[in-house]
Amino acid sequence: MHKDDKWLEWATRLQSLAQNGLAYTTNAFDKERFEEIRQIAAEMLVEPSGQPLEVVTDLFASETGYQTPKLDTRAAIFQEGKILLVQESDGLWSLPGGWCDVNRSPMDNTVKEAKEEAGLDVVAYRLVAVLDKHKHQPSRSAHHVTKLFFLCRVLGGAFEPNSETLASGYFALDDLPNLSVNKTTAAQIALCYEAYQAEHWETVFD
Repeated sequence: MHKDDKWLEWATRLQSLAQNGLAYTTNAFDKERFEEIRQIAAEMLVEPSGQPLEVVTDLFASETGYQTPKLDTRAAIFQEGKILLVQESDGLWSLPGGWCDVNRSPMDNTVKEAKEEAGLDVVAYRLVAVLDKHKHQPSRSAHHVTKLFFLCRVLGGAFEPNSETLASGYFALDDLPNLSVNKTTAAQIALCYEAYQAEHWETVFD
C-alpha cells in the first residue's frame, strides 16, 4: 500500500470515529474533543488529497449524523454487443453515473444520470453488482463509497454535449478507450458484460 493510501485510511477512520461521536454525545467536553479529532483528521488529509485545508475541513464539517458510505450508481447500456461509455471533461471515459441524490432511489438515480450524461431515456432492469470502491479501484476520497451497477434498456433519446460529458460511444470489451478508473474499471465493465449475456444473474456483492 502506498504511504498516501495509509494516511488516507487513518484520516478517514479518525473522521468516522469523530463524526459518530458527535452524533451521539451529549457531553460538551466530549463534543469539543471529537471536533478536535475531526480537525486533526482534516489536516492529515491535506497532503495526500492535494486539497487545501479549508476544502477538506468544509467537506468533513458538512457531514452530520452517524457516518455511512456514500452511494455511486452506474448505468450499463448495451447496443449490438457493445457497451455505452461517456467521455468526462478530462478526456477519460466511464459508465454514465454519479452520486446518488438523497431524494432518489438507486434505480431512479441511475435513470437520471443516464439522461443527464448520455442523453438517453432508460429503464433499469437488473442489478449487476454492489461493490466496495476501496476494494476494487484507487480512491483519493475521504468518503467510503459503495458502487451499484445496473443494466439498463434504452427507450429513446440521443446524446448532446453538456456540462458533465463531452461525448458518448459504444465500445467492445476488447477495444475500450482510456478509462477514468476512479469511476469505472475494465473489470467492472467486464462484469456488466457477463450480466448482460447471462439468462439468469445473481447480483455480485462484497
